[in-house]
Amino acid sequence: MCPTRTPTRQETHGRQGRSITDHDANEINRVEELSYDLKIQEVMTVKLQTVSPEMPLSKVLEILRIHRISGVPVIEDGQLIGILSLEDIVRAMEKNELSATVSQYMTQKLITVSSHDSIVRAIQTFTESRLGRLPVINEDNKLVGMITKGDITRGILTALQKDYKEEEVRKYRASHLFEDIISDRTTLVLRYNIKAHDFTRGGNASSHIKRALLRLGADPQIARRCGIAVYEAEMNLIIHTTNGGILKLEVESHRITMSTTDDGPGIADIAQVLQPGYSTATEQVREMGFGAGMGLVNIKRCVDKMEIESTVGKGTKLVMRIHIPTENFNGRKDG
Repeated sequence: MCPTRTPTRQETHGRQGRSITDHDANEINRVEELSYDLKIQEVMTVKLQTVSPEMPLSKVLEILRIHRISGVPVIEDGQLIGILSLEDIVRAMEKNELSATVSQYMTQKLITVSSHDSIVRAIQTFTESRLGRLPVINEDNKLVGMITKGDITRGILTALQKDYKEEEVRKYRASHLFEDIISDRTTLVLRYNIKAHDFTRGGNASSHIKRALLRLGADPQIARRCGIAVYEAEMNLIIHTTNGGILKLEVESHRITMSTTDDGPGIADIAQVLQPGYSTATEQVREMGFGAGMGLVNIKRCVDKMEIESTVGKGTKLVMRIHIPTENFNGRKDG
């Protein structure tokens, strides 16, 4: 077991500065959902203007003006060593020091985000740091882009526009799946193999599941509740398991069952891991922005029923259910 730590306000309270309540789980909107779906690499700026530490500030100011940007990364020998913003140049102008070099005014204490993270991670970092731009690094800690709040807004708007165009197609493909199949019990099963510590593909399975539910004609709010629950469960497999595990979705006309199974290390005290903020994630995982101890808490608030069975050294099984008591997958009342 790793020692517990005091979670940040953002980690404890989540989106919009508060924990997910039962009401919130039923009112999750598409913008919040996209914060989990979209990766930073999908919205970041990749064509970067860079400067060297020896460059005079007057020249950097001209670069900012021409390209209509408010900050640039500082590169030396191929490595990111700082960030210079328009605010830094303003400080130099107040002292009449535009002839000074970039190294004299750049910010050297860097706060970065990873290209494979969801944009919710960038939003959290913007909130906590109050910065206007963040360098984006890849798995090799190389600079691959920059992201601003404007990039996030544009990315979400583009995704929403794509959603709108695909809506009619989704409705068509979803039509009458369960009505047209005659059987005593019809179940659609989706199964995913999740690898331990595979943060690069973290969230892919939950994104596929949510998209499948929407195309089947599921109510969007139910699909979103499933999406967040499955995302948290998927990340738990990636963060905490020894060898990864299986993520499974079973869709019936009256309920959706989600489950994960793994072969270790198991949970010693289930009641303890259900406490908000308690986590056994390693410090390395926490530094990556994961393992805040809110996963199971958020799952419980998004589903109608959650069950955990676990044996230390053998593994864990997590079962989550959302009931669909009055409407079928096409949104019509059952007779």
